[in-house]
Amino acid sequence: MKNYYIDLGSSTIKVYDYESELKLIEEHSIYFKNDFDAQKGISVNNIKELCDYFEEIKSKYHLKYDNTSIFVTGIFRNLIPEKKQELVKLFNDKFDLHFNIISHGIENYYLAKALENDYNNKKVLIINMGGKTTELVTYIGTKITDTKNINIGVADLLNNFDKVNEDVSRNTVEEMENFVSEKLSDVVLDKDYDCAIFTGGEERFELLTGFNLVENTLFEDKIHHYMLSLEDYIKGTEKVFYKISMEELYALMPHNPKWMDGARSGAIIPLALFKMANVKWIIPSDLNLINGVINDLK
Repeated sequence: MKNYYIDLGSSTIKVYDYESELKLIEEHSIYFKNDFDAQKGISVNNIKELCDYFEEIKSKYHLKYDNTSIFVTGIFRNLIPEKKQELVKLFNDKFDLHFNIISHGIENYYLAKALENDYNNKKVLIINMGGKTTELVTYIGTKITDTKNINIGVADLLNNFDKVNEDVSRNTVEEMENFVSEKLSDVVLDKDYDCAIFTGGEERFELLTGFNLVENTLFEDKIHHYMLSLEDYIKGTEKVFYKISMEELYALMPHNPKWMDGARSGAIIPLALFKMANVKWIIPSDLNLINGVINDLK
C-alpha cells in the first residue's frame, strides 16, 4: 500500500509517497513567518492557504488518517499550547489528519537516521537549515558524536536584509555573512572536519544554478554523488547573488517558484558555518527528516 509523508516546515511543505522507495511528489511554499504571533497563532491568510492546499492534496492523493503522516517543525514549535491544540483540532476535524508538531530532539533524531551511513571513517558535519532553526549533527565514521540546535534560519536573513531578493541582490554576501557570524558568536565547532553535508534540496539547487560540482571521492553511499570546494561554493553563491536574476531563479523551479525566495539567504548560514568549522569540502544533499522516518521504519 502506498503511504504519504508530509514535511511541513516554517516556509515549505514537501509531500512524499512511499511504496518501495521514497519519492518527492510535490512541494508548496507558504511564508508562515509573515504576521506570525506565538500568542495569536498563524495569520488568517496563511491558515487559509494551508487549508486550501491540504484540500487539494487530500483530494488528489486520497490522503487518509491511516495512510498519511505529517511532521511539523520550525516556527510551529513557538506557538503557545492552546494554538498548537487549535491546529491539531482543525486538521482532525477538517481533514481527518494528525497535525504532528515534533520536538527539536525528534527532528535531530530523524535527521541523523536520514544520514546514517558509513562515511569511510571521515568526520562529517551535517547542516539541516530551516526557516527559523538550524540543526547540526557530527558523524565520525558511523557514529554520532555531537548534535547542536541553533536558533537562526533563512527567515532571520529575509527579515533583516530587504534588498537580497531584488532582481540582482543589493545586499552583499559579506554583510549577510557578518550578520550570521555575529549571531553564531557563542557557537563552538571543531576545526578538523573532513567535509560538511548540507541538506534539504541543496543538490537539486546547485545542479539547477550551475555550481562547480565534481565527483564525490570522500565516501561512496550511492546517494551523494557530488562535492565542491569551499572556494567553489563561495563562487557559486556570488553567482546566485549577482549574476542570476530572481526571474531566472523562479524559472528554474516553475512548480514552486516561491522556494527560490530563500535561495540567496539560504546560502549564507552554511557559508558561515563552513568557515567556522574549517570545512574544505561540501557535499550537497537532498535528504531531509522524511528520509530518516523511512530509515527508522526499516
